[in-house]
Amino acid sequence: MTRVKKGTNALKSRKNILRKVKGYKHGRGTKERQANEAIFHAGTYSFAHRKDKKGDFRRLWNVRMAALLKQNGTSYSKFIPMLKKANVALDRKILATLAEYHPETFIKILEAVK
Repeated sequence: MTRVKKGTNALKSRKNILRKVKGYKHGRGTKERQANEAIFHAGTYSFAHRKDKKGDFRRLWNVRMAALLKQNGTSYSKFIPMLKKANVALDRKILATLAEYHPETFIKILEAVK
């Protein structure tokens, strides 16, 4: 059997790994073994934080609506059930955008569901 040298393949995989960790601090940006570990952890965190981001945005939308609702004499916890009872199919993202950029429209929605 002939001898197979894997120099080019090893260099290719090393180059790809180091390309992914460009800008990482200390040895994680330059050393192959540490870079592999960093890539693994980064993937784990990115998966978890994609899930967290959804909750973060929902919390932000709730706060934006609550601020305008408080000025108009109601609360977020009373407003959401009123929406459901009136069969208004607007989600929190749209309502928060209306509250921030078009408060007069949001107030009309509030008056309609009261």
